Amino acid sequence: MRPPGVYRPQGDTELLCEALERSGALPGARVLDVGTGTGAVALAAARGGAARVTAIDVSARALLTARFNAFLRGVRINACLGDLFGPVAGEAFDVVLANPPYVLSGGNGAIVRGSARAWDGGTDGRTVLDRVCADAPAHLAPGGTLLLVHSALSGVRETLRSLRAGGLRAAVVARRPEPFGPVMRAQAALLEARRVIEPGQRHEDLVVIRADRVPTGSGAHPPDDGRRIAAVEG
Repeated sequence: MRPPGVYRPQGDTELLCEALERSGALPGARVLDVGTGTGAVALAAARGGAARVTAIDVSARALLTARFNAFLRGVRINACLGDLFGPVAGEAFDVVLANPPYVLSGGNGAIVRGSARAWDGGTDGRTVLDRVCADAPAHLAPGGTLLLVHSALSGVRETLRSLRAGGLRAAVVARRPEPFGPVMRAQAALLEARRVIEPGQRHEDLVVIRADRVPTGSGAHPPDDGRRIAAVEG
């Protein structure tokens, strides 16, 4: 179920769920879904064997939707109203999932209201994305995994750089070209004027980035995946 004003699951949701399934991190895991929307990703985690799933959204309507969808599918999630990691301050999880607002817009991202909160990422698409990258490491248990999806237009290198600065081992694990949906089509003229996209371009690359908190003393180091980053950014 998706009432008006709640983000409709699209290609990014599907790509994140596929990466989650392939990760092998779900059985028995404590999972956090940040910005849950309809609850689609949280429900995928619960049905995939997670021991406990916490779903957060700043929209009360989205949380009611997620709770109802969980009820319809016979799974249990703990749905919390709040801004990003606020409701779980001091808690750590085995898996953190995020599909934050990342669409580049004409606003500065500081004051966003209504349904735009689900997609408006500010002038560079990183207003919320940077906050997720900065705060997620503190909410990962040792050996924990973050799976984060966003458009390559919002800066893959910046995301990898930020996550590694937070002590995580990060790499691109999935990529998919995606035709523009209604929101991106509405922003296309602006993106063309700013030379973010080519004239007439009506597609973007979606990427999933996996970042792992390596247990202390493991001796592991972030991989050199510069070629993969270059491929994603074209």
